[in-house]
Amino acid sequence: MRIRVGSHALFLVALFHSGFLGFAILDPVDFLALQFIRKSLHDLPGSNFLASWDFTSDPCNFAGVYCESNKVVALNLGDPRAGSPGLTGRLDSGFGKLSALVELSIVPGRIYGPLPVSISQLKGLRFLAISRNFISGNIPAVLGQLRRLKTLDLSYNQLTGGIPRSIGTLPELTNVILCHNRLSGSVPLFRSQVLSRLDLRHNALSGSLAPNSLPASLQSLSLSWNQLTGPVDRLLSRLNKLNYLDLSLNRFTGPIPGRLFSFPITNLQLERNLFSGPVLPIDQVTIPTVDLSHNRLSGHLSPMLSTVQNLYLNDNQFTGKVPASFVDRILSASIRILYLQHNYLTGIEINPTAAIPLRSSICLQYNCMVPPVQTACPLKAGKVKTRPTAQCQRKG
Repeated sequence: MRIRVGSHALFLVALFHSGFLGFAILDPVDFLALQFIRKSLHDLPGSNFLASWDFTSDPCNFAGVYCESNKVVALNLGDPRAGSPGLTGRLDSGFGKLSALVELSIVPGRIYGPLPVSISQLKGLRFLAISRNFISGNIPAVLGQLRRLKTLDLSYNQLTGGIPRSIGTLPELTNVILCHNRLSGSVPLFRSQVLSRLDLRHNALSGSLAPNSLPASLQSLSLSWNQLTGPVDRLLSRLNKLNYLDLSLNRFTGPIPGRLFSFPITNLQLERNLFSGPVLPIDQVTIPTVDLSHNRLSGHLSPMLSTVQNLYLNDNQFTGKVPASFVDRILSASIRILYLQHNYLTGIEINPTAAIPLRSSICLQYNCMVPPVQTACPLKAGKVKTRPTAQCQRKG
């Protein structure tokens, strides 16, 4: 759709110059663009957000419309209060005519259809957030023309196809949130050296990640619930600013780098992959929660892990005895959760009459030993207390 500056807009200009309008007139192109946007969107039942959009008054006073001089610079569409019903309808191509737009956000609702290609014309756009709606189709590759874009949030929609490589070339990106869609293909190379958050979880992404595919500036990385493969040890070793890492439920392989445990991470989720080899932190681990369960990790348990509050090492191939440092911290209630079930561990030196603190949970069953203390394990651990001797002999 092409927006023409027609007789309606010219009439407003004439009124302004004649002194009949009591407000500073909006640029005619922006005025018409807002009209087209208004016609394509509707309030869901319970919402009256668009009721203020009365074009006989100043559009810069409309709910969610922010102007500087005679141009629209920000659109925040929908009632921002939590739980508000939101909007429905389609996104009109008129968005692309708001040439001074810096910020575009739409609250959760039932907006459907594709993302307008015309958004790529907003060369000054820095913030684009249209999450928790029903946007479908591909992410337009022409969004790579938004060279000043800092935040891209299209999460919780129904987007399909790949993540365009052009998105990865945007130099000022700080936040990319595309989780909970139906995106496929590989993760593109991200070149922005200020990218701090990348959230691509709950998609159908595949392929491997090159060691230099993500910038060292990342602080939060979530790739869980995809079909990603290959080793990531060289990549992760570079990301020393991470404070949150979730790679769970993929098919990543190879070792987990020891220096990863020294990063300022508060939550480390690597469960349900194909990681293998020993786990060898280089220092005492201060990460509160570490989940390495359901992998192919092996070797002895490192005492460096005994300082973790919530530690999930179950369903791996660990061998040997549980270090004494774990026992000390269990009895002092410093460890809240210690799941070691379904490994090949051969012993733990703990008094059978020892009182496990009520706020601590420890599970030792289905290893190559009889658990010396009876504790409540999660239901998924099963009822069998000890691994069959034949399996333990083969592992030994």
